Amino acid sequence: MSLDAADTRPLLLVRRLPGYREYLPTLEAMRGFTDLRGPDTPDELWLLEHPPVFTLGQAGREEHLLDPGRIPVVKVDRGGQVTYHGPGQLVVYVLLDLRRAGLGVKRLVSLLEQVVIDLLATLDVAAERRADAPGVYVAGAKIASLGLRIRNGCSYHGLALNVNLDPEPFGRINPCGYPGLAVTRLSDLVPGVSMPEIESGMVRLLAASLGMTATPCAV
Repeated sequence: MSLDAADTRPLLLVRRLPGYREYLPTLEAMRGFTDLRGPDTPDELWLLEHPPVFTLGQAGREEHLLDPGRIPVVKVDRGGQVTYHGPGQLVVYVLLDLRRAGLGVKRLVSLLEQVVIDLLATLDVAAERRADAPGVYVAGAKIASLGLRIRNGCSYHGLALNVNLDPEPFGRINPCGYPGLAVTRLSDLVPGVSMPEIESGMVRLLAASLGMTATPCAV
């Protein structure tokens, strides 16, 4: 992710947030970044993992929370229903100025899905999207979920890819509002896959799809 001095493409700053980042402070940081950014603020990707948490979208229905137990439930301002975040899941928050990038919401969703599909293809995993349910699927089981919020023409939230997380909590909800939806993880499909490998591939493909130059940025 080195920056070529002759590269005139827009910058995409990449922040890898270490440890397990609590959900609510991260959400507030995304909102704050979005509210304070100006027309020349570079776009950013935040890569991180959360401790266990269920998040319920702004139109989410609590009936899809079957048995959350001691895992906290947070109501959020993204689209979609309920999902689970936890250790071993790569979360990529996409903080983009959509007007500057010339992207609409549907185009951005499609782009994010395709990046995940292309990333999995590099590991010889065949994945696909579904017209009736945003996200990425392998043999009918969901491996990545998407949810976005647009404020002042800029996006936040993003995507979550199941790498090697414990899938048990997905059984406590109707994932994304679909009763009985199967969920899978990459480690069951590609034994030995590592989080750094997936992070690197995700950044490379996402920056290329956006026509930007990815460069690491201090947390």
